[in-house]
Amino acid sequence: MKRVLQSFAVIIAILVLGVAAHHLMTPSTSEHAATQATKKSQKKATPVEINWREPSEKKAYPNWKKLKNPWVDVSIKNQRVYIKDGSKTVYTMYASTGVKNSTPRGTYHIQTERGKFFYNAQSKEGAKYWVSFKDHGIYLFHTVPTDKNGHYNVKEADKLGKAAHSHGCVRLGVPDAKWFYHNVSYGTKVVIA
Repeated sequence: MKRVLQSFAVIIAILVLGVAAHHLMTPSTSEHAATQATKKSQKKATPVEINWREPSEKKAYPNWKKLKNPWVDVSIKNQRVYIKDGSKTVYTMYASTGVKNSTPRGTYHIQTERGKFFYNAQSKEGAKYWVSFKDHGIYLFHTVPTDKNGHYNVKEADKLGKAAHSHGCVRLGVPDAKWFYHNVSYGTKVVIA
């Protein structure tokens, strides 16, 4: 009986030591969670995939006529155009504003000038679906740039939403610019900051 008890004591000791060793080698739940959080924070943020040929959002564009207090908020820092209804953002568009702070900051209003296509021989760039917000046809919202034949400049278009790259206008993706052209009415407030 003494030998059985000694054997039993040895088995218990081995089990206890094994469990203790396992706990020393295995991180606790909180340590494991902290390690996983550190690994996640070290991963680079996945860049947003921007397709200038498609609407900026998966949802439908807002019904402009049903908005109570519509206005346009342009963020140079974020390279975004926010369609607002009062203080609420109802749609967000990818944009590219002017290099070297060439897009004027301030409060403006949509002017009467708008058109389906223009081409500037001096800058060798054109665009579709343009709407003026300052200096009657000088500062515009419009599509990503085109050549004189209306073909989109893919290299420039691929910068949409990522960097300021225009001559001072606010570039938009093709469907966004088309919606803007057909819906944003004369006199609408535009705030650029």
